[in-house]
Amino acid sequence: MRKNTIDIITLGCSKNLVDSERLIHQLELNGYRVTHDSENPQGEIAVINTCGFIGDAKEESINMILEFCQAKEEGRLKQLYVMGCLSERYLKELGKEIPQVDKFYGKFNWNELLSDLGKAYHAEGCYGRRITTPKHYAYLKISEGCDRRCAYCAIPIITGKHVSRPMEDIVAEVETLVSKGVKEFQIIAQELTYYGIDLYKRRAIAELVERIADIKGVKWIRLHYAYPNDFPLELLRVMREKKNVCKYLDIALQHISTKVLGNMRRGVTSEETYKLIDDIRREVPGIHLRTTLMVGFPGEGEGEFEELKEFVSRVRFERMGAFAYSEEEARMLHVILRMKCRMK
Repeated sequence: MRKNTIDIITLGCSKNLVDSERLIHQLELNGYRVTHDSENPQGEIAVINTCGFIGDAKEESINMILEFCQAKEEGRLKQLYVMGCLSERYLKELGKEIPQVDKFYGKFNWNELLSDLGKAYHAEGCYGRRITTPKHYAYLKISEGCDRRCAYCAIPIITGKHVSRPMEDIVAEVETLVSKGVKEFQIIAQELTYYGIDLYKRRAIAELVERIADIKGVKWIRLHYAYPNDFPLELLRVMREKKNVCKYLDIALQHISTKVLGNMRRGVTSEETYKLIDDIRREVPGIHLRTTLMVGFPGEGEGEFEELKEFVSRVRFERMGAFAYSEEEARMLHVILRMKCRMK
C-alpha cells in the first residue's frame, strides 16, 4: 500500500466521471496522490463511484465493492468508501449488508468524505476538476436530475428534480478548461433540452450553447442526452450557424409505437417523432443522429416490434444502440447476497 494515495474507481456514465474528477481535485488540494481507474490499485484508501441505473450496472457496482472488501480483509487496503447512484438509492441496505465499507455516501454528499478524512473542502475550487479524459476534450455537466417521469427510469428517484447550473458558472468553467488546453466539449445532462427551465423559466440550451461556441479556443461542441418531447427547435439554428457546434445530436427515442411510448410515459407520439427527425435533418443538413431504443417493454407485442424495425429501416440513424428492458428491482438484498455467494 502506498501511503497518502487514494484510488478512485468510476462506474457508469460520464456524469459520474465529472463527479469523480471534482473529488480528485479536492483530494489533490489536500495533498493526496490520486489515481483513477487503475488496473492495479495500490493506495491505502479506495473510493468507488457507483452506478445504479439498470440491473447489470447494479451488479457490476456490487461486484466491484465486494472485490475491494476482499482486498481490505486481506490487508491490501486500509479504508474503503462508496459513493454515487447505487448508494444514493440503497444507502441503508448497502450499509447493513456490506459492513466492510467504512462509509457509504450518496450522489451529492461526496464532499463529506473530505471531513471524514480530516481534510477541508475548498469552496473556491468547487468546480475545479482534474480531467481524466485525453487532454483535448472534457465532459461539461450543465445540470443535475430530471423532471421527467418515464415509466422505466429510476433516475428521478436517484438524482431528484432537474437543477440547472447558472450559465455564468458554466461559461467560467469552459474558459478555465480552455486555458488548460481543452478544445472539445461534450455537453451532458440527464435531460439536456430542459436546461434553464428552473432558473430562467424557459428552455435556455440554445443560448447556452451559443455562448460557449463564442468562447475563443472552443473548437468542437457535441450535444448528448436530448429528449424528443418539446424539443427546443431554436437549438437547430445554433447548430447550423456555429461552425464549432458539431452536426451531431444524441437523442434517446426509446421506441416509435405510440402505444409503447404511451406506456413508457414519454409524452410523444410516433407521428411527432417522425416529424421531429425530419425537422432536425432539414434544419441541420448533414447532421449525424445517435439514438437508443428499448425492446421488450411491457405491452410491446409483435406488431409494435415490427413497427420499431420499420422505423429503424426508414430513418437510418448514423449511430444506434438497442437495449433489452431491465425490470427495476424493488430490493437489492437478494442481489447482494447472490454476489456474496459468488465471491465465496
